[in-house]
Amino acid sequence: MLRYLTAGESHGQALVVIIEGLPAGLEITSEEIGDEMARRRLGYGRGPRQRFERDELTLIGGIRHGRTLGSPVAIEIKNSEWFRSDKWHEEMSPAPGFTKDPLTKVRPGHADLVGMQKYGFTDARDVLERASARETAARVAAGAIAKKLLKHLGVDVLSHVIQMGPARSKSVARPTPADLTTVDESPVRCFDKAAEEAMIEEIEQCAKEGDSLGGIVEVLAYGVPIGLGSHVHWDRKLDALLAQSVMSIQAVKGVEIGDGFEVAGRRGSRAHDAIAWDPEANDYRRESTLAGGTEGGMSTGELLVVRAAMKPLATLNRPTLKTVDVVTKQETVSFKERTDVTAVPAMGVVAETMVALTLAAEAQRKFGGDSVTEMVRNAEAFRASLSP
Repeated sequence: MLRYLTAGESHGQALVVIIEGLPAGLEITSEEIGDEMARRRLGYGRGPRQRFERDELTLIGGIRHGRTLGSPVAIEIKNSEWFRSDKWHEEMSPAPGFTKDPLTKVRPGHADLVGMQKYGFTDARDVLERASARETAARVAAGAIAKKLLKHLGVDVLSHVIQMGPARSKSVARPTPADLTTVDESPVRCFDKAAEEAMIEEIEQCAKEGDSLGGIVEVLAYGVPIGLGSHVHWDRKLDALLAQSVMSIQAVKGVEIGDGFEVAGRRGSRAHDAIAWDPEANDYRRESTLAGGTEGGMSTGELLVVRAAMKPLATLNRPTLKTVDVVTKQETVSFKERTDVTAVPAMGVVAETMVALTLAAEAQRKFGGDSVTEMVRNAEAFRASLSP
């Protein structure tokens, strides 16, 4: 079973991710992982950190001569900011000591206060360093490998932004895998040019006011095999697994599969995907994507559609959020760490990662195999066994 674990803090020396359960023989290089991680820095409205933050990767174990060995894969992602500034050597040192300037003006919308209460900390940095979205860099590294594995099964995962603040795309056109470069070249990773302009205007206005924007991304998975997930157990339903993995992304507050929220307001006669027989393909097909490619907790083989709603970032460039200093108990405004106007375009890349990791894990559960060759053979045999 594919699983992964990340470690590290935002301003620490490095992030580390260990991926277990990968079959042997999967070809992967640090350059391919680096290319995927570079996509995480895309997007109009990102802060200055993205201009100098470079992800220096080291493949520690589990890969030899460009191929996975079937053993756990370990990846280290160095933090250039830690190496550039002596400040972080002291602030984030693992050696015994203390900070000279604890952060006590906790930020609304962050993990600061509740984390301090939960663990008994007196410095918000003990919480915020791990809670930071910088951790997603390690996830994207793992996701790059998951995407490479899925490609052997004919699966492609991509995302695009459909809403930025109040600006929402009205287009029904969806990008295909061939359109990924076009999406990534958009300043806001939007496939709809008309909506792109409105989104950029919203970001520019928001930046002038020192505020932040949230939005919605849509993740699409093409070529997903039939039968991933299960109707048997609550914790193996594919839609439930997807919802959990995408909701785990920092600042994501809503997830829907297909048109989940919209169909809730419809009558049943207009809320389900009609099934038809395609004589040319000699196969069944669904005439819409209202259910987002899942039924009964299992993939149907149709286009998988997952949407994620990201709240506006809680750290503002013009601090105006009222809070309390946990030492003095006096009203104040929250302290400010480096931030973006919006991270919605980047969140789309992270959401791709979470969908890819979930699908790869369920594909491993379904098809097994100690090597990529064996896994692909098992998948092909299953597809061939499906009765029309």
